[in-house]
Amino acid sequence: MALDSKIPNGPIADKWTNYKDHINLVNPANKRNLDIIVVGTGLAGGSAAATLAELGYNVKAFCFQDSPRRAHSIAAQGGINAAKNYKGDGDSVYRLFYDTVKGGDYRAREANVHRLAEVSANIIDQCVAQGVPLAREYGGLLDNRSFGGTLVSRTFYAQGQTGQQLLLGAYSAMNRQIGRGKIKMYNRHEMLDIVIVNGKARGIIARDLITGKIERHSAHAVVIGSGGYGNVFFLSTNAMGSNATAAWKIHKKGAFFANPCYTQIHPTCIPVSGDHQSKLTLMSESLRNDGRIWVPKKLEDAQAIREGKKKAIDLSEEERDYFLERRYPAFGNLVPRDVASRAAKERCDAGFGVNKTGEAVYLDFAAAIERYGKEAAHVKGLNENDKALVTKLGTDIVKSKYGNLFQMYLKIVDEDPYVTPMMIYPAVHYTMGGTWVDYNLMTTIPGCFSIGESNFSDHGANRLGASALMQGLADGYFVLPYTIGDYLAPDIKMGPISTDLPEFVEAENAVVDQINKFINNNGKHSVDYFHKKLGKIMWNKVGMARNAKGLTEAIEEIAALREEFYKDVKVPGSAFEFNQELEKATRVADFLELGELFAKDALHRNESCGGHFREEYQTEEGEALRDDENFAYVAAWEYKGKPSDAVLHKEPLNYENIKLVQRSYK
Repeated sequence: MALDSKIPNGPIADKWTNYKDHINLVNPANKRNLDIIVVGTGLAGGSAAATLAELGYNVKAFCFQDSPRRAHSIAAQGGINAAKNYKGDGDSVYRLFYDTVKGGDYRAREANVHRLAEVSANIIDQCVAQGVPLAREYGGLLDNRSFGGTLVSRTFYAQGQTGQQLLLGAYSAMNRQIGRGKIKMYNRHEMLDIVIVNGKARGIIARDLITGKIERHSAHAVVIGSGGYGNVFFLSTNAMGSNATAAWKIHKKGAFFANPCYTQIHPTCIPVSGDHQSKLTLMSESLRNDGRIWVPKKLEDAQAIREGKKKAIDLSEEERDYFLERRYPAFGNLVPRDVASRAAKERCDAGFGVNKTGEAVYLDFAAAIERYGKEAAHVKGLNENDKALVTKLGTDIVKSKYGNLFQMYLKIVDEDPYVTPMMIYPAVHYTMGGTWVDYNLMTTIPGCFSIGESNFSDHGANRLGASALMQGLADGYFVLPYTIGDYLAPDIKMGPISTDLPEFVEAENAVVDQINKFINNNGKHSVDYFHKKLGKIMWNKVGMARNAKGLTEAIEEIAALREEFYKDVKVPGSAFEFNQELEKATRVADFLELGELFAKDALHRNESCGGHFREEYQTEEGEALRDDENFAYVAAWEYKGKPSDAVLHKEPLNYENIKLVQRSYK
């Protein structure tokens, strides 16, 4: 099958406008006769469901949480990018486009990224109209802050809870349509398969997680907005329930899976403290605006800190190595996430880590508190040399910007970050890979669309901070509502789709068979036993740094673990009740396949780029070394029965508007 990205012709700045001017439309009367299923109610799924219902379509929305507002988008902290140039510092649509492509290490699709930059400004207007309480300056104008990988301030935010506030905006729009009867909401329902009729996506099989009942749901199109697959590592910043099942099920039915090895390691997470943990906690990248990252210059000082003989505040400025500022003076602490993560790992691997495990660096706010405090004292006409006063004033300002994040850190670590520097270490965060989609956001299954983090299209090999929320809302509010109408236009006379078709029966039977096998399996190990084993293989051999030997071993070990899983997993309880172990079993079964494809993709890509770092391919300075001649393409994998048999399809990335150069932040 040849990949057709369906990118419109013409200059890149005109593609989206010209596309919208010439697509097929569905008139309001006909929209009432068309059904759309939306799986996932985060920022992408929630905004899509609300907008499609507002347009007049009949929407069925599914989430496994008890409410759409509990989608994992709520955990996003730092902000959302938009090219409004409110700071007058040189930002523009082109600059956001350029930063996103460069930040993705030149492995994103140009046309999609430019469209994302174009609609970004509309997102902010939409959210303000919904009442989202974005931060404002003293004069009442919306405020911006900087994020990694850029030289401008374009990130809009709501203290450290931006995702929560944006999600509540989308949720309120959804609720209006639920009240009108245009959205039928299925809480506590999980999609377990897609139904394809005559080559087109026409419905899903879902399980009611409260009763265990298996249900058939039909529609004229299916939209997947179920997020990423970071929990394949077990420990990640994702919510424990976040999973890849919806995306993986459509992959097994014909949707190509693109670039699974492109997974982002976030540099500012609370370090791992032991095997008891079930997830990791993210400290927003916005903290890198004011926090300075450092380790001791001397190995003996690092050793003394690990042994509890010294504290961070005992070291003078001269005894500290602000390694990001030293290595990347142009961007300093605001280098992209992959660069910052690898630099922290390198320092810790060299023995300079500062917690008991040796896997942590400091994120220090003392300089910011002093700077803000002196400025505030000057404005108020107070003594700028009064250290106690300056500290109080500066602390109040930092608290106004990041207070909930500092409170969260205090509750988890039991140390006050206003006094003692935070300890952070990289952890799995966002997945840039996902289902392959064309310019219309449609997968290789006609009628099956994928939006937000569940698709691959916008972030290349590494995502810029504050771009996840931007993509989710862009896809849901401003892109999919156009593209799906073009697809649905021929179906206006089709009428409702029966769930009694043999394709629905077959898909339901396959779901029931898998569930029965888990319930009747007389194994001796829990689902988490296997998930943790998978996570350790993934982190140790497919994590922040990879090599051919480790990846080859990982592929073999994951295949063996999957075989052991089906033979020896124990799922207690019944299929017809609230059974979280059964839920986890179906999800981990998918992770055990996805993990192998992940490693296979990383092994075939003989280069380093963005979040994919192969130790064999690096510069003398330890930076990622791309191979644009051989690997400037999207790797889209076709399912052929098992991950080892997956077939590779390539979509060339033709950079017509940005010159391919070695990425530098110095």
